Amino acid sequence: MVVEAMTRVKTEQGKYPIKNVNIVKCHGQSVQESKLINGYILEGARAAQGMPLAVKDCKIACVDFNLSKAKMQMGVQILIKDPAELERVRQKELDITKQRCMRILESGANVILSSKGIDDFALKYFVEKGCIAIRRVSKGDMKRIAEAAGATVVLSMVDVEGEEKFDTAWLGAAEQCREERVGDFDYMFIEGFRNTRAQTILIRGANEYMTHEIERSVHDALCVVKRVLESKTVVAGGGSVECALSVYLDEYARNLGAREQLAIAEFAEALLVIPKTLAINATLDATDLLAKLRVFHHAAQNSEEEKKKEYRYAGMDLVNGKIRNSLKAGVLEPGISKTKSLKFATEAAIAILRIDDRIKLRPKKEERKAPEFE
Repeated sequence: MVVEAMTRVKTEQGKYPIKNVNIVKCHGQSVQESKLINGYILEGARAAQGMPLAVKDCKIACVDFNLSKAKMQMGVQILIKDPAELERVRQKELDITKQRCMRILESGANVILSSKGIDDFALKYFVEKGCIAIRRVSKGDMKRIAEAAGATVVLSMVDVEGEEKFDTAWLGAAEQCREERVGDFDYMFIEGFRNTRAQTILIRGANEYMTHEIERSVHDALCVVKRVLESKTVVAGGGSVECALSVYLDEYARNLGAREQLAIAEFAEALLVIPKTLAINATLDATDLLAKLRVFHHAAQNSEEEKKKEYRYAGMDLVNGKIRNSLKAGVLEPGISKTKSLKFATEAAIAILRIDDRIKLRPKKEERKAPEFE
């Protein structure tokens, strides 16, 4: 599911942005009921029951202003002497909002997303046109949907000349928008975006704690798959890479006759910390398991036999406490992650070793006063 989601969000530049994969948690049912949606799931329902449950060939309008009854700005006062004029002012406030709604509808929009409120009298116009309106959408969700659908988040309808209009170029496009009940809540499914293929992973679980744990695991899996797809290289896991490098550097250090062999030997010994820690965390005998792993990699690097050359994929099986072929077992890691971790660790060690002096400031001693007796 994670691999399919990441392959679908591939951009023209060959990148796999994780932000295009949305994760939605909903407690109820089992983890096996989690599924991948080719679109975006919005937490929310229709603003009115009279609106249709589904709309096809969506034209999406993203508005970041109120579609409520228009009010005067702070500090603006209207002095009315004739009580009959008061009703006209109230009607004009309603007409301003009505005109805004009609301009949005005239542009061809049939799905309206608002980050703020929509009054009930304004919803009447959307219901009559058979549109879906969703109010109080979070700005983060709105920006994602606008980017995926090719829409523009409209902050104000006022143009340079001071007149209000809603341009059709501000609309986004999607194949379908439908409301569906999942668990105890209603969700809006927006599928088939025009610009990018946004994906959503709907996570199900017995309770909230389980869904949080699954979300973290899925996010880690998305990062790993992104690394693999962008670097296009994988290496055997289970401590295989570190042990193979350690064996190779140990042999290389013995061929040097200068002081450099001491540094290379220490570097080779430090690489064994990773497989040793893996074995200790699995409550296994790290010394025995590491010795067997070194034998396999030594044979792979110093033998011409095809059978022994396959030992270069040897890694630790922490479940059964033995050595196995990590490649055949499917235990793989992104090659770029190994390269970067080795580079960063080496650079950090060099930076620490370059420190030749340290200045420590002693804190001021507080003077102890004798207790006073009354």
